Amino acid sequence: MTTSWPRQPDSRTCGPSVLVVAEHLSGPWPDFDRQVLAMHRRVNRWWPRALGTTPWAVARELRSRGRGGRVRRFRYDEVLAALPQPVPVYLGTRWLPRHVVLVLDVQDDGLHAYDPARGAVVPLETSRWQVRWWSVLPS
Repeated sequence: MTTSWPRQPDSRTCGPSVLVVAEHLSGPWPDFDRQVLAMHRRVNRWWPRALGTTPWAVARELRSRGRGGRVRRFRYDEVLAALPQPVPVYLGTRWLPRHVVLVLDVQDDGLHAYDPARGAVVPLETSRWQVRWWSVLPS
């Protein structure tokens, strides 16, 4: 797997960034910003892009690419069972989901995820968003 990860182009494109990376896990990601913005337009046809991307839109996009996609309340054991398939996970505050990451692996210190805001794969525990809302699991 690559060691150079792209950053999301703006503060509202974590979901589309996760989808683009999930599609091409090993990289490289030429024209990443362009791909992410096109993905954002495609998956948010009826939802305001300023509000981010819903988990149901991420699931629909994954299903359209033959990769399954079931929205479930986050459960560690379900995400773990889905690996090595990448799993989009919605994180946030106790009131709202605010960010999407892509869980790729489990190591001794827990789940590791591509964080598009940081442009890196990091332990999920290091996210500033500590409440796990949903995961989009493969079928």
